[in-house]
Amino acid sequence: MNTKNYSRTISVNTTPDKAYQALTADIEHWWTKPDTPLTSVGDLAKFTFSPGKTFWIFEATQLQPGKRVEMQCVKALHLHDAMPKVIEQEWLGTKVIWEIIRNSSHTDIRIEHIGLVPSLHCYEICEAGWDMFFVDSLKLYLNTGVGKPHQKPNH
Repeated sequence: MNTKNYSRTISVNTTPDKAYQALTADIEHWWTKPDTPLTSVGDLAKFTFSPGKTFWIFEATQLQPGKRVEMQCVKALHLHDAMPKVIEQEWLGTKVIWEIIRNSSHTDIRIEHIGLVPSLHCYEICEAGWDMFFVDSLKLYLNTGVGKPHQKPNH
């Protein structure tokens, strides 16, 4: 059984401080809009996805400006029609860690989602989601100022 956590690294043309800002207060510009931003350790933020039922609540567990952001999933409700009910809680207790590393000409950002492993029912869906939002949208946001965050449909 493969127990390797989801992880990726992107290189962006920005400063570590701007990368940190994007991972905290500006997360809505590339992922989805939380009900409140994660700006202090202990903050809770609810990230909801359309049609407004799937959500994850994360607690900020470590915030080091320009260096590191950690958040732990403290409540989960992942609804997906084509998947078994067990996926609803698969993120509960998992931890997302972003590390920011300044290099001479760019900044690297590494994500590791501890607990998001291939044995989970949601792994392929969640891997594709993180790839879309982290690898594509965050990189685009930091390089151009415009990301591709989740958009709630207009009704």
